[in-house]
Amino acid sequence: MNWFQSIYSDYLPSRAVSVYMYLVHRANAGGHCWPSAQKMSSDLGMSKSTVKRAIADLVSHGYLTTEKRYRENGANSSLMYTVRDFQKYRTTKG
Repeated sequence: MNWFQSIYSDYLPSRAVSVYMYLVHRANAGGHCWPSAQKMSSDLGMSKSTVKRAIADLVSHGYLTTEKRYRENGANSSLMYTVRDFQKYRTTKG
């Protein structure tokens, strides 16, 4: 089963599919990326609340993990997102 079939067979909302594709595209070779909710909101044309709901959907279905990040002064930074099974979905750029 390819990843499109997998994500669609879980009947995730379209917001979650859009955010997932965005994160796959933005992820580095290890499957990690850290765009802010505001950046995703702006790029995808969704509200921040919708982006946050989509992330919660993806985490609850096991497609994504999140990790809090902090600045040197202890202030919050954007979350680090890890796309699970990333290497299955990523194709080489050339």
